[in-house]
Amino acid sequence: MIIVGELINSSRKAICQAVKDKDANYIKQVAKEQYEAGADYIDVNAGIFVEQESEYLRWLVQNVQQDLDVPCCIDSPDPKALEAALTVHKGIAMINSISLEKERYDAVLPIIAGTDLKIVALCMGAEGMPQTAADRLKIADKLINGLVQHNIPIDNIYVDPLVQPIGTNDTFGIEFLDAVQTITTKFKGIHTMCGLSNISFGLPKRKFINQVFAIMAVSRGLDGLIVNPLDKSMMASLITAETLAGKDEFCMNYLQAFRNNLMEL
Repeated sequence: MIIVGELINSSRKAICQAVKDKDANYIKQVAKEQYEAGADYIDVNAGIFVEQESEYLRWLVQNVQQDLDVPCCIDSPDPKALEAALTVHKGIAMINSISLEKERYDAVLPIIAGTDLKIVALCMGAEGMPQTAADRLKIADKLINGLVQHNIPIDNIYVDPLVQPIGTNDTFGIEFLDAVQTITTKFKGIHTMCGLSNISFGLPKRKFINQVFAIMAVSRGLDGLIVNPLDKSMMASLITAETLAGKDEFCMNYLQAFRNNLMEL
């Protein structure tokens, strides 16, 4: 399971203030905590600072990587902000994201074509949010083929089928899960990635819903999550789910997590 730590996002009050104050120590602390909790990538997002996004995103990358040998997931639809962040990024970054929306696709594709960057590909087109697994598959098919044709290895593509709130339509959970399974089955070597907390929007006890949904998604083939790695219960559940899904040879990851005291709920 590829874990992208979601906490360095300017929509969060503490991060927003830290960016405004140029509080590098706080950003480094949040990055370090996520990395030590198991994050493979640290998401960086400065999206609320529209006029200064390029400057702040670059600053975030520099501070996250100053003391840590960890790649960033650079989270922006703005090609200028992406390019600014990539000029200082060390190693192979993840780009979040590209979609089939024409303006976004045309802006981001020249930056990622022919590179070794990891790419989050959103199942979003001109028609808006897909409703069914079939809708998602059509978009994923076009996205994957377009990216491969522009010399992006299939192993570097992380399709995000997009989670929608179960509270607004009782089919949204199963349609997402069916999409994950279909995409991973049809496109060998492809990855799937999502931020799943939207599934519980508007409902009480959201953490419980998110955790169960994550386990269900792993059983269908999901191998990437944008999540809070400091949530020990979620992380323990993900490790266990992968073990039970046959993705942990001889339960080695589970046993290592147990030895590292990571299985305490």
